[in-house]
Amino acid sequence: MSPTVEEYLEQIYRLEKERGIARTKHIAEMVGVSLGTVTNTIDALEQQNLVTHEPYKGVKLTEDGLRIAIDVIRRHRLAERLLTDFLKLDWSRVHEHACKLEHAIVDALTNPLEKALGHPTSCPHGNPIPKACGGILEEASQPLIGLPEGEKGVVAKIVKENQEVLEYLLTINLVPGTPIEVVEKAPLDGPITLLINGRRRPISRKLASIVWVKKED
Repeated sequence: MSPTVEEYLEQIYRLEKERGIARTKHIAEMVGVSLGTVTNTIDALEQQNLVTHEPYKGVKLTEDGLRIAIDVIRRHRLAERLLTDFLKLDWSRVHEHACKLEHAIVDALTNPLEKALGHPTSCPHGNPIPKACGGILEEASQPLIGLPEGEKGVVAKIVKENQEVLEYLLTINLVPGTPIEVVEKAPLDGPITLLINGRRRPISRKLASIVWVKKED
């Protein structure tokens, strides 16, 4: 598989997880190309039986496309672990580097890399690392935005790994493993105030939608 094909399948997978289906305009935004280029590439992927495309509805992965996409995600998240655990790169910056490394890690290196890393179960941002067989063990969690006032939880994962967002989350310590409490949810789509390490921190609802938490028993 070429890096271009892998990148398309990976982004379609991410969009399907987030939205249920991948629309061509969203694929174009994530890959960073024109809509016309996406349309041509999707046609080629459909001919290879990697995706199905229904006009005005969107794109979905076939079984073959899903298998490849999950393998790319596996390499990507292992690369993130390599960059943070061994090379000690900043937590907020490894996603972009891993986007390049994922295409360079060949199959013969993936399992030895996983072993050298100590068989991690998640990337530095809390997202699960697929197993060699393709299975993904998802920890029960939910978007922070869904927690009512007074509820407590622990940050499980950050589902969008944008560098600017991650840098900000790090400054307020809203990272995987951190206990939080929803203190107040302002009306009319106002901010959500959290208690983090004894400090009140207001965050936007958009930000609260990409931070997933495990509810405290």
